[in-house]
Amino acid sequence: MNAAPADQIRLLDVQDLDVRLQQLAHKKKSLPEHAELESLGKDLTQLRDLHVAATTEESDCSREQTKAEQDVDQVRQRAARDQKRLDSGTVSSPKDLENLQREIASLAKRQGDLEDVVLEVMERRESAQERVSELTDRLASVQAKIDDATARRDQAAGELDTEATSVTKEREVVAASIPADLLKLYDKLREKEGGVGAAKLFQRRCEGCRLELNITELNEVRAAAPDAVVRCENCHRILVRTSESGL
Repeated sequence: MNAAPADQIRLLDVQDLDVRLQQLAHKKKSLPEHAELESLGKDLTQLRDLHVAATTEESDCSREQTKAEQDVDQVRQRAARDQKRLDSGTVSSPKDLENLQREIASLAKRQGDLEDVVLEVMERRESAQERVSELTDRLASVQAKIDDATARRDQAAGELDTEATSVTKEREVVAASIPADLLKLYDKLREKEGGVGAAKLFQRRCEGCRLELNITELNEVRAAAPDAVVRCENCHRILVRTSESGL
């Protein structure tokens, strides 16, 4: 393949722009906010699980407290009825009177035990409510950090995208001035060779693979016509000759 030396040199300009686009893409992918958001996302998920558990516990305690209070009320009402019978004097049988007094005493003990249960459940519910409140605040704090990191990421990514758009337009202009067959070869090699399709021959060294050409390779390059498109024997990239090639 042949191409004017000036066209080959412009290929280095396209290569520089492609490298810049790669750098911008890598920088966007490597923004510190990505790792920050990933870590905060894990924290948020964990806190949400804890919040659900605490909320469930508080709800269970609420139902348990309601049931215990209902049990206390039932015992209290029954004791009140028995006391009313006792106070009315309608129980004449000594045995019935003794049984009634024994039941009132038993109900009083039962009521005391149930009231202790209510207090214990109330304490657990209060603890669960405090935990829910604490976790709610922590969730809000982490969410605020996520919102902040997201805004910073989006701003940084937007700036990089703007620059990438500018570089892409510049590349289109430069690429349009290069023969289609030369550009096609360059793009093919760039995709195959890790993003570098053309390299400068500088001081007898290929800037693509960083290897110095041996004497045989140098002689072949020297003998090639100025418009010949030469390739590096080591990395196979297009080797662009300039006044700094050391030929």
